[in-house]
Amino acid sequence: MKSFCLCFGLLLSFLAAAQPSRVLFIGNSYTHYNNMPKLLQEMANSKGQSVDIHMDAKSNHTFEMHAKRPELYQSIKKYKWDVVVIQGFSRELAQDTAIIDSLTLPYIRQILDSVYANNSCTKILMYQTWAYKNGFQDDSLQISWDYQTMSDRIHYGYNYVANKLNLTIVPVGKAWEGVHTNHPEINLYQEDQQHPTLTGSYLTAACFYTALFKTSPKVSHHANLDAKTVAILQDYAGTTVLNNTNRYGINVNTVDIEVKLNDANKKVVHYSANFPNASSVFWEFGDGFTAPTPKARHIYAKPGVYNIKVKVQDSCGQRIIKRSVKV
Repeated sequence: MKSFCLCFGLLLSFLAAAQPSRVLFIGNSYTHYNNMPKLLQEMANSKGQSVDIHMDAKSNHTFEMHAKRPELYQSIKKYKWDVVVIQGFSRELAQDTAIIDSLTLPYIRQILDSVYANNSCTKILMYQTWAYKNGFQDDSLQISWDYQTMSDRIHYGYNYVANKLNLTIVPVGKAWEGVHTNHPEINLYQEDQQHPTLTGSYLTAACFYTALFKTSPKVSHHANLDAKTVAILQDYAGTTVLNNTNRYGINVNTVDIEVKLNDANKKVVHYSANFPNASSVFWEFGDGFTAPTPKARHIYAKPGVYNIKVKVQDSCGQRIIKRSVKV
């Protein structure tokens, strides 16, 4: 069968609502340096995508310190957030799992409980941090990690927590590792060898853009960085996220539309809605025909552009996602 694919910039279901989606970042200096959430907002705006991004970030804060701040719960209750991003201290999830279990997990659960009490349909994203430029050494803690060891420990720690709590990871640290290792001419780090330069924050924002919108972060907003550097950052963010959607739990709640030529040389449109918690999925193909299944195939009688709707019903209510297809 001959085939070709119409690849759409596929929004996550929670970004498909008619109202602007709201995102809250809970973090520390890794979030507020260079106003990274604003960079993300500007990337989305440059593509005409509607998203309202807020930030509650306090320097040097661990998950425990966040959980003990009354102001955090005011931020959580401010809106019915579609997405909440959580980020802890830079070394917090590089620790041994026994320490994570006793000193970190209880406070992450406390924050999650508050988020879900405010809106049970909020999507939680874990902001995976990066290794320090030269690793981390502390004789008093009997720690001596080179760069790769620290990066691997952070990666393992985030996976460990995400698997325990059924959370999605945005693999920022892995994208940083790729750029740092393969493009040493690009400086992601401030002089303290920990915090991000504007370049590092742009890479981080590009990872979140890719995870939220399920599409390449090749946007026109460059934050005054040179075009060559931006192209590399966008490539690493896009490939790190999009090539590992299953690994990091990013692949749920998506809509795929593919057009293929069958043996009779007719265009067949293949529809797929991946919503694991949906009680029903209903397609409207734009020509009067419908299908009440997550996956469907349809042959249009005439060529043209058709406006598609898929209605998804789950415990969070009904979402209507609109697309168009040319056949």
